[in-house]
Amino acid sequence: MKTATISGTPRTGLGKKDTKGLRNQGLVPCVLYGAEEQVHFSADAREFKKVLFTPEVFTIDLAIDGKNYQATLQDTQFHPISDELIHADFLAITESKPISISVPVKVTGNSVGVRAGGKLVIKTRKVKVKAALANLPDSINVDISDLNIGQSVKIQDIKLDNVTILAAPNVVLVSVNTTRAAMAAATEAAKAKK
Repeated sequence: MKTATISGTPRTGLGKKDTKGLRNQGLVPCVLYGAEEQVHFSADAREFKKVLFTPEVFTIDLAIDGKNYQATLQDTQFHPISDELIHADFLAITESKPISISVPVKVTGNSVGVRAGGKLVIKTRKVKVKAALANLPDSINVDISDLNIGQSVKIQDIKLDNVTILAAPNVVLVSVNTTRAAMAAATEAAKAKK
């Protein structure tokens, strides 16, 4: 799993006025949960670009006032109009305790159904999993090579060692749907056989 570093400064004032002042300076108010005690800090908004605007999943090394914490980004809040990041919550990671995180679904292979005129539909882009840090996958790889028109890959078809997938077994990840062109080709083939 990839790692990013974000450095922060401890926050003393936690009220609305202090928070607004931080945001005006281009800083994001943040909270780290799961450590010995909650840590309130602020970080430069530009440092979040490397972890927010990518499909990749990161663990984050937080450097706050001379202390380092390993964490995951649990929740973010954006301004409804300007779409700027206005708050971030982090969860501290320990080696022994499993964590839950959403990982991207990556499709590999060339589907038989797509080559026959079907349309590949990615229904689920991220899946939540739970595992110890050492076992967390970077992504869930779905091989679609044998997928024909009308077939799909579901959560129950994915097997990962030492990882629990936190989604219903019947959730569809990827499917190959029929298209008008494929239906017309099938109709023509049926007429030709008669």
